[in-house]
Amino acid sequence: MRLITFTGSTRVGHLLMEQSAPTVKKLSLELGGNAPLIVFDDADVDLAVRETIVSKFRNGGQTCVCANRIYVQSGVYSEFANKLTRAVSSLRVGNGMLEGVHIGPMINDAAVTKIEEHVSDALLKGANLLAGTDTRHPGTRFFEPTVVADATREMQIFGEETFGPVAALFSFETEEDVIRDANDTPYGLAAYLFTRDLSRSFRISRAMEAGVVSLNIGGFANEVAPFGGIKQSGIGREGSHHGIEEFLELKTLHVGGLT
Repeated sequence: MRLITFTGSTRVGHLLMEQSAPTVKKLSLELGGNAPLIVFDDADVDLAVRETIVSKFRNGGQTCVCANRIYVQSGVYSEFANKLTRAVSSLRVGNGMLEGVHIGPMINDAAVTKIEEHVSDALLKGANLLAGTDTRHPGTRFFEPTVVADATREMQIFGEETFGPVAALFSFETEEDVIRDANDTPYGLAAYLFTRDLSRSFRISRAMEAGVVSLNIGGFANEVAPFGGIKQSGIGREGSHHGIEEFLELKTLHVGGLT
C-alpha cells in the first residue's frame, strides 16, 4: 500500500498517522471540523439566514463542514437571531424519506447524547434557548432543530464539534475579535463569511485558518475545486487536479551526456 486516504474523525486520523510512520506511507486525510460562520453588520441578513440554514442544518448538522459556531456582529445580532429562530422553528423533523421533512435522525444514540450535553452545558453557562424546546421528537434518534443565543468561549459548543442540528450564536464587535475567536481551534476545514464589502471579504478570507472559505453562500460542492483542511482537519486535498496529485509521486530526471 503506497497511500492511505481516509475521511472520518480526527481521532482515527491520529491512529492512521501513527500506524503509517514505520513505513513512511503517504496520507490524505479529511478529518473533523469546527467551522465558524461570520455575519458582519453590512451583510444581507435575509441571505445570511437562508444560507446559515443550508450550512448548519443540512443532513441534520451531521457533516464535517456544517457551521458549528455562528458569529454575528452586534449591529445585526438581534435581527439575525430573530429571523433565524423563525426559520429554524419551521423545520420539520421526521422520516427523511417523507415529503416535507427537513431533519432526519441522528446517526446513533451517542450522537444524540452529545448534542444534549452541548445544549445543556450552554444553557447552564448562560445561553438562552430561542428554538428547540422539544429535543427528542419524534423518537430517541431525533433531535429538534435548536438555536441558542449568547454563547460564549466557556461553553463546550465553542471548542467541540456538535455534529447535530444546534445553532449557537456568538456576538462580536470587531474584525480582530472574531478572527481571534474563529481561529482559536485545532481544526481548520471550512469557514463562512457574510459581507457586502469586497475588501473585507478578501481580508478576512486571508486571515481565516481554514482550507475552504465560502463567501455569502452556505453550501459548496464542486468537483473542479480542491477540498480539504489544515491543522487537525486533515492533510491533502480532494477534487480538481490537486486531488489527483495526492495519488502521484513527483519524479525529477536530470540528463547529461547525450548527443
